[in-house]
Amino acid sequence: MDGRVGQQNVALAAMAALILVSCSPVPPEVSVREALAKQSMGVIRLPSGDIVLTTPLRLPVGGRDLEVRGSDSTRIVAGPGFQGKALIIVENARNVTLAGFEVVGNRDAVAKPLELAPPENAFRVWYENNGILADQVEGLTLEQVTFRQVGSFPILVSRSSGVHIRDVNVFDSGSVDAKGKNNATGGILLEEGTSDFEVRNSTFRNIRGNALWTHSLLTSPQLQDGVFSSNKFERIGRDAIQVGHAKRVKVEDNTGREIGYPFEIVDVEHGGTPVAIDTAGDVEGTQYTRNEFDEINGKCMDLDGFHDGVIADNSCVNRGKATDYPHGHFGIVMNNTNANAHSNHIQLTGNLIDGAKYGGLFLMGSDNTIANNRFQNVNLALCNESSKDCVYKADEPNMLQSGIYIGSGVARKEEAKGNVIRGNTVTGHKMSARCVMAGPGVSLAANTIQNNTCRDTVGQ
Repeated sequence: MDGRVGQQNVALAAMAALILVSCSPVPPEVSVREALAKQSMGVIRLPSGDIVLTTPLRLPVGGRDLEVRGSDSTRIVAGPGFQGKALIIVENARNVTLAGFEVVGNRDAVAKPLELAPPENAFRVWYENNGILADQVEGLTLEQVTFRQVGSFPILVSRSSGVHIRDVNVFDSGSVDAKGKNNATGGILLEEGTSDFEVRNSTFRNIRGNALWTHSLLTSPQLQDGVFSSNKFERIGRDAIQVGHAKRVKVEDNTGREIGYPFEIVDVEHGGTPVAIDTAGDVEGTQYTRNEFDEINGKCMDLDGFHDGVIADNSCVNRGKATDYPHGHFGIVMNNTNANAHSNHIQLTGNLIDGAKYGGLFLMGSDNTIANNRFQNVNLALCNESSKDCVYKADEPNMLQSGIYIGSGVARKEEAKGNVIRGNTVTGHKMSARCVMAGPGVSLAANTIQNNTCRDTVGQ
């Protein structure tokens, strides 16, 4: 009997101690850090409510098969004095899942004006105040996470593989430089040879810089084997999507509106013309298909460095006047900034450009197929009858007034030959006479031009 009483007293004492601990006012930040310090595998359930941080939450280095999941209304919040690369940092880990919570970057209190990173800098090194930074991770899943007011990149993934980002929301993020122009931040960035990646079914709204992109870093391996699919974009200050220095990437079934808005943050000083789908570096074996964008204060597609790939069944529609698009441009532009890339072997078919400030397509390179596209209501600027912004190069006065312009290169000279331009419809100002034109040194006879329909816009 006395023994049982003694056991009961021990149990009561243990319960009292448990009650005392549970009633102690331990800040959520402390409890989460303690859990991360103790556990490198399994599931960590974050508490409800705000977890306010002054320094980053670091997942265990070398952790594997680890899930960090939010509870109802879990928010990871940057405190006013937060300092660090990111609110959450994952490094040298394997099979990590982050899901079911919100990240609030407190941009107005934390972020300071920051210039665009100099060329050939890894962004994980240059930018502070990111949301989630993942570096050298094999197997990363991010799903059902919402980001708000992040100063730099809500998600920055570097040197990783097996990256799956699904059902993510990114709102009101990115910072500006000292002149108030966007510095490319605000969206999801993958860089430095990241492979086997996907971003699907996610929403981007009010992003100051690029919304979704792979970074063109020439000193790193190309990114490869990726998919950007079924994402939505609205009011993006720079590019909705950019594929940089990559191969075998599919960009498909994405939609967006108001690309290059608001006008005042467009980065003109650094040539940051907004683009619905942009390209940079050396990009090969890649497909842009079935994407739809409306109201683009810039270009529909920039194919700088794009080669041996497919551009099919996309549409970009502008419904306003030329003056409604102060940074308006061609519908689609090819270029060759990267020394290893040539605008060759591109299949550009079945696309719709409706309402381009200048021409529908700037074509260069060799052995490209331009077929069954609709370039409607091009040359909204009425070049060259209008004297405003109609001469890009003094020795190429036809460039901006053409429907399809065949040039001899941009960054460097390249012969334009063996291109097939067939079955396209081109309408707009003076298009019956200026449908397909060539720049200096380009022979129309060296290309096949057949069965295109060219007519002026009604009333012109």
